[in-house]
Amino acid sequence: MNIFGFVISFVLFVGGIYMMGEAFYVEGFESVVFVGGLLVTTLGVFIPIHVMKRVDS
Repeated sequence: MNIFGFVISFVLFVGGIYMMGEAFYVEGFESVVFVGGLLVTTLGVFIPIHVMKRVDS
């Protein structure tokens, strides 16, 4: 379960950073894509800190 949680968290974290970077190229929805990337990055950090410690113990 640790490997699976790490892979999911890492993909979310990197994907969120990518979304924030690509937000500058989206016409009309820059802020929506940037905030979405921020939320996805936050979720990628939230999973190993809060969820995984409860699942593994």
